[in-house]
Amino acid sequence: MRVSRSESGFTILETLFVVALIGIISAIAVPQLSNSLAYFRLSGDARSVSNAVAVAKMRAASNFSRTRLYVSLSGKWHRIETADGASPPAWTAETGQTYLSTNSNFSYGVVGSAPPNTQGTIGQAAACKDNTGTAVANTACVIFNSRGVPIDSSGGSTNNGAFYVTDGTAVYAVTVAATGMIRVWKTNPTSTPSWMLQ
Repeated sequence: MRVSRSESGFTILETLFVVALIGIISAIAVPQLSNSLAYFRLSGDARSVSNAVAVAKMRAASNFSRTRLYVSLSGKWHRIETADGASPPAWTAETGQTYLSTNSNFSYGVVGSAPPNTQGTIGQAAACKDNTGTAVANTACVIFNSRGVPIDSSGGSTNNGAFYVTDGTAVYAVTVAATGMIRVWKTNPTSTPSWMLQ
């Protein structure tokens, strides 16, 4: 009696076909994944700055003190600081430094105008001042008083608080209105932007 053995497994042709199909799908998916990751990094950086501004505002109101978000434009990081009652105030770091992603920068690139109903002229928030009252180069600060209202370094109300973050593919703006309202905006990096509220 003759016993028939059934053959199992894949032929070399079937294996090569599957490997080629995986290669084609990978060639399509990897650039899409890379673009998505870059978008998530940049939008995450903008949200991080927005959240830090909100925390500084709440901390100022809860501690009945001046609190600011200190941003190092060239160092690509930010932290929350509180002031004592002296004049000029002595600032103390309340949090550690939070860094932007590798490709993100505090900049608005070629964008020519600020989001609507925010700043008259586009620009980062005013420079931070050190404990002697001297402006610190390559910094930007938004200061809140004990009621959570944005103020300038002399204590007057202001609506010029904004931080811009970009990686060259998009520009995000975190703006602070005179009422303390914090908004996040996005536009393409062009000289005539079309800002969209996020």
